[in-house]
Amino acid sequence: MLRFVFNLVLERDKANLKPLIAWLAGAATFLTISKSIGSFHFEILHGSITMTSASGLYIAAFAIAAIAMISKFGKKGKIITTHAVLLLGCILFGMPFAWLIVTSFKESRDTTSASGLVWIPRVQKTVPYFDKIDPLLAAKYEGEDVITSPIGRTSDGGYIVEIHRPSSLRGISFEGPKSSFHDIAKQAPVVQGEGFSGFVVQEKSNGERVVRFLSPDDRKGQEETFLASELEPVREIGLRFENYSDALEAMPVETHKGLVYLQNTVIIVLLSVIGTVLSSSIVAYAFARLRFPGKDWLFKLLLGTMMLPGAVTLMPQFLLFRSLGWIDTLYPLWVPAFFASTFNVFLLRQFFSQIPMELEDAAKIDGAGLFGSFWLVMMPQVKPGIAVISIWTFMGAWNNFMGPLIYINTPENMPLSYALQLFQTERGGETGLMMAFATLTIIPVIALFFFAQKYFIEGVSLSGLGGR
Repeated sequence: MLRFVFNLVLERDKANLKPLIAWLAGAATFLTISKSIGSFHFEILHGSITMTSASGLYIAAFAIAAIAMISKFGKKGKIITTHAVLLLGCILFGMPFAWLIVTSFKESRDTTSASGLVWIPRVQKTVPYFDKIDPLLAAKYEGEDVITSPIGRTSDGGYIVEIHRPSSLRGISFEGPKSSFHDIAKQAPVVQGEGFSGFVVQEKSNGERVVRFLSPDDRKGQEETFLASELEPVREIGLRFENYSDALEAMPVETHKGLVYLQNTVIIVLLSVIGTVLSSSIVAYAFARLRFPGKDWLFKLLLGTMMLPGAVTLMPQFLLFRSLGWIDTLYPLWVPAFFASTFNVFLLRQFFSQIPMELEDAAKIDGAGLFGSFWLVMMPQVKPGIAVISIWTFMGAWNNFMGPLIYINTPENMPLSYALQLFQTERGGETGLMMAFATLTIIPVIALFFFAQKYFIEGVSLSGLGGR
């Protein structure tokens, strides 16, 4: 094989012989070291990968094959090799996002596994079971569907119950007539031991478990008590979709399972995008097309404000909004967008400056005024720039945490970014729920990028007429 590779290289270009020899020398050194130490581990996050002699040989073989392909097939081989490397890079850098998605469907035991990262989720197998001793009761509490367990009886035969779900109401107790409750099945976990399988019907306070047998057939339906160490959970490959519903149920009742957070975020994002695009484009058009005294000095002064750190204006802004009575409202989070942004003005000014004056002159000849020329002729020419500004503003407003932290006090006015931080504080120990809620918050951002990536790339390139 090596002879074949050498022939490919020498036939094409002798200059490629040096990197090939370097790769071979590196591979030989690696094989020598790994042979003396056997194998070693390196960690990725909290997991580990075993690196053996065979792994090093595969890496060296890939590098040699890449050099040979480039040498033999020239430009085509270089393109294939480049795409292969980019594909490997996408897989590597996409691992954190993939781990986020996978973890959002995991049970707690998989998120705290001592064996490292668990990439294939498993779920506890369960069977429905109506518990006569400690039943689950479904009822209504202040118009909300709740699942409860009885903790006592009333004098007229009703129930005194404690709420289990939703978790935002957990621990609250109330009472009602027996007719307002109805039994629902528990999901009893299936376990297995030495020569049998069954499901847990009771958890005792001393840690013992009462198991009703499912197999073998001669013991089916019988019950026996076991120590927890004598039982193993029966788990199957699958996804725990309940993480998403549990995460939404953990939201405060007044937020209607997080819909209030979403509503506040959408309001902030839409108004911020509209305000930023309108104000920045108007100011940029004025600096690019209009003539007025001191235009250049004003533009330089505008650019100079980019040197001011955000912390410098933080306190004056807070005092201003407090004097207006806007604390604990959404106004401080979107009203500033209608006063333009320095960088956005600079970016759009460059777009407007590239548009030929003939287009604007033709619009004036056709009877368009200043505003008509701006709106009907100039704005369509800078669509890529507007798209870029819209995307940046959307992402900034969607992920804004510092603003709500300063100005918002009540849950009813919180956006998703602030709610995510509060959720992490309260339920950060439940990794599956945390990842599920985080996934819900980033889905709109990912969707926006995929739908608008064409305009984003065109706008950043700043090439051609109007960024096209």
